[in-house]
Amino acid sequence: MKKVVSFLSIFVLLFNCANNDDSAQYEYVNVAHPILMSKTELRTSVEVMGPQAIVESGKIYYYNGYIFINEDNAGVHVIDNTNPSDPNLIAFIKIPGNKDVSIKGGFLFADSLIDLVVFDISDMNNIEEVNRLEDVFNVYNYDIPEGAYMVDFDSYDYTENVIVGWYLEEERIELNSDTDFGVNGPFIGAAESSSDVGIGGSLARFQIVDDFLYTVGEYELSIFNISSLSSPVLNGSFYAGWSIETLFYYEDYLYMGGSNGMFIYDIHDRTNPIFMSEFLHWEGCDPVVVDGNYAYLTLRGGNPCGQMESVLEVIDISNKQNPTLVGQYSLENPYGLGNQGNSLFVCDGTAGLKIFNKANPLELQQLQNFEDVDGRDVIPLETTLLLVGDGFLNQYEYSENSINLLSTFSF
Repeated sequence: MKKVVSFLSIFVLLFNCANNDDSAQYEYVNVAHPILMSKTELRTSVEVMGPQAIVESGKIYYYNGYIFINEDNAGVHVIDNTNPSDPNLIAFIKIPGNKDVSIKGGFLFADSLIDLVVFDISDMNNIEEVNRLEDVFNVYNYDIPEGAYMVDFDSYDYTENVIVGWYLEEERIELNSDTDFGVNGPFIGAAESSSDVGIGGSLARFQIVDDFLYTVGEYELSIFNISSLSSPVLNGSFYAGWSIETLFYYEDYLYMGGSNGMFIYDIHDRTNPIFMSEFLHWEGCDPVVVDGNYAYLTLRGGNPCGQMESVLEVIDISNKQNPTLVGQYSLENPYGLGNQGNSLFVCDGTAGLKIFNKANPLELQQLQNFEDVDGRDVIPLETTLLLVGDGFLNQYEYSENSINLLSTFSF
């Protein structure tokens, strides 16, 4: 998770390699140049296609016997999972810039960079785009590539274009102490589950609560009224915290995972989120799930997320204004997690899928570790666990005393 600094504008100065001023100092650095798409093309590129190969799996979502796997920045794969022992890929919804989905009452809501797109999926054989809210997301993640020392935004007119990718070039620049070498984009200003609502994983940024869809960006919480499912209305957007990437709902509260903390908001009044508290920690990637009076979050270090240490934390949230750390367990490479009953499932990356008994949240007991499972996120259903990783979807049948592999869908 990158720590983001937002600016009204960032200008990158590129210099002529033939400059003959011997007194100047030069350095070769990687400069990231944006790949642009016009907003018109973005908004006319949505397409419902037949099954496509899953190249890079992103987030996972479950709804009424169907699994939706995000192809990062490209769209959503639809899997018929009515028979969990034999899942079938049936469609791909091409959505440029897509990272998240949420579903209610047969309507799928998806982000497309700066827009919210609505699809009617009541007939899976006839999925249709039915609405688009333009320029409703003021900030989106630019996904600037690792290794970029400078970013060229000179050619980027945010009123006409969106950034859909990057390419790196090594360039000779003049060192200048007055030059801003920031690698973050400009602020872009815009003029619990039932059969009716789907279930997302712990890495989700979308949550549906009653007649409202909540979404989070880098530091913005947006609220959409979806009482008319085919015609959502943006209710408002609010500053919510710093570098937020995950969102979890539990019993009238939103829990947001940020790069340096967890933010808690009271949404008893669905249209008026009230900040309750922030639980601070060192920087790290941190999805969060909640059950009862305890929140569970993973912090991954040793990468752009921040520090070196990787842990599972248990936080007492009985007092929403004063969350307190009550437990910490060492992990190796954690990503998403999920809970059901007394079971806590933790994707510890290359270290495997770890299963804890949390009957006593103050003293978690590790029950099993599937060391050969490199998972990224999980969705625990009532008796089935969905786990997505790089190139596979595993499904397990589980109870408090056992867990057995049902199927593996490789891609």
